[in-house]
Amino acid sequence: MAYEYAIALTGSIATGKSTVASLLALNGMRVIDADTISHEILEENAAWVAETFGEEYLIGSKVNRPKLGEYVFSHAEAKKTLEEFLHPKIKDEILKRSKKQDSFKFPYLIDIPLFFENGNYDIKDSVVVYTPSDLQLERFMKRNGYSKEESLKRIASQLPIDEKRQRATWVIDNSKNLKHLQQEVENFVETIKQKYLK
Repeated sequence: MAYEYAIALTGSIATGKSTVASLLALNGMRVIDADTISHEILEENAAWVAETFGEEYLIGSKVNRPKLGEYVFSHAEAKKTLEEFLHPKIKDEILKRSKKQDSFKFPYLIDIPLFFENGNYDIKDSVVVYTPSDLQLERFMKRNGYSKEESLKRIASQLPIDEKRQRATWVIDNSKNLKHLQQEVENFVETIKQKYLK
């Protein structure tokens, strides 16, 4: 059975999910990263990208992800086409890796950015990386150099972070500094160990 020991790791744009995934790995937790898988699949299908969206979305034989991202975020139809192509492939790969992880009979995390939005994964437990929405906007603008308007548009493409917080099994708070975040991650790992190593 897939996902038996899986915990969905999710959050929203610029809430610090990638940092948390790295800290969890440093604390000995295994993490399957949906974003990394999607990048790999996108690269493997660069010819499809050129055929579907145009040669200008490639640099040599590689996909120009920032340019493609900008295009699909402002064209709903293109976003739908890309997601319909990628999502089943990503899901198959995650399923394959999940079955392998389940064989160890210990919890592992699957980093799924759109876990609540898409409802594609039958995983009962989830942990959300939480940042208050005003701080999320500030961090996103700083990180990506987008205007406030463009940043709000990207953030609005996902469920509000407060709603995700309410739906999650656990919350990792990322509203302060890195030291605080490290402590939050350590507490979470301890909670998981207590729950499963009884």
